Amino acid sequence: MRYSTPEMIPHSGLTPAELRTLRSLKKPELLQRFLDEEIAYNTEPDGPSCFSPRLVLRHSRGHCMEGALLAAAALRVNGYRALLLDLEAIRDDDHVLALFQVDGCWGSVAKSNYSGLRYREPVYRTLRELVLSYFPHYFNLQGERTLRAYSTRPVDLARFDKRQWMADEEPVWYIAEHLCWVAHTKVITPKQVRRLTRMDQRLFDAGLVGSIRH
Repeated sequence: MRYSTPEMIPHSGLTPAELRTLRSLKKPELLQRFLDEEIAYNTEPDGPSCFSPRLVLRHSRGHCMEGALLAAAALRVNGYRALLLDLEAIRDDDHVLALFQVDGCWGSVAKSNYSGLRYREPVYRTLRELVLSYFPHYFNLQGERTLRAYSTRPVDLARFDKRQWMADEEPVWYIAEHLCWVAHTKVITPKQVRRLTRMDQRLFDAGLVGSIRH
């Protein structure tokens, strides 16, 4: 569904200034650039956080979950659905993508401390294809390939509209918790896990370009 004006988005709670900022990010690639260049990576110096899109804009920082929420809000006010997909890992942090579709193909916007876990062009026919594009770039600092599953269906954040998730002044842990509880689909089999190799050093180094250590 497309909304003719930002004001028609139900229960957004966003101010006109906040809506203007999000509306200016009309294309997913512009949104990714905004996340990369205008939003600092949140290392959570004050403890674990789960900022709403309003708080990400206010503080100009966000980690992967917070960046995905901001991206979903920006996509929403520009006519896309606000869809999130959770990537589940072992011995590593999970990762969250904001999804969009163009001509029936999936793409994604994401905030990450790793260079290979960010934007994907909308060329993937299925969510599994999209998720697998992240597999070679998903690793921990021990060089293990850690991606194991993804949420079986995208989570439409419209379900949280009555809680004004876009403008919440409090942490939106309820969204993070929901992503943890939804059904997930395995990426690889146990037999494939046993055959996994360590990261190639060049790809490992490339993945850490621009990263911020805690």
